[in-house]
Amino acid sequence: MSKAETTTRKSPPKTGDKKKTVAKDRRPPVAIGHVRIETHTVDDTIEFFKALGLRGIFRNDNFGVLELRGGTHLIVSKRDKPVRKGTAAPFDIMVDDIEKAQKKYAKKDFEPSEITSGSIHSSFYIRAPSGHKLKITSSHAGKRAV
Repeated sequence: MSKAETTTRKSPPKTGDKKKTVAKDRRPPVAIGHVRIETHTVDDTIEFFKALGLRGIFRNDNFGVLELRGGTHLIVSKRDKPVRKGTAAPFDIMVDDIEKAQKKYAKKDFEPSEITSGSIHSSFYIRAPSGHKLKITSSHAGKRAV
């Protein structure tokens, strides 16, 4: 481990205590806690996001919580009417390997669009059961901890 990757600290004072080397936390100091999507079909929307790779945390008839990498929670909440088909989801999903994700989601019959490349990300779209158009985008984090 390089010096830039470590930090030293002293434990509570003890007789003969020595400095301990611990790995430095390289993650950003803040994260997004919660994002929300409203849907007329809570169960189908929860199952859809679980199939994308999110972890189920809580669920009832009108509400669900799923977890993404890094601990961000997606809140799935009940609404009476479907959103207009093609309404952009209020967030996008970032994956490490965009081509692999597109193939995986095609096998799950999510009908992904073609991959397009922008100046920073490559991306494609799939449709959620809520009617939202969900953008799947490539990560640019590289080897950095997120």
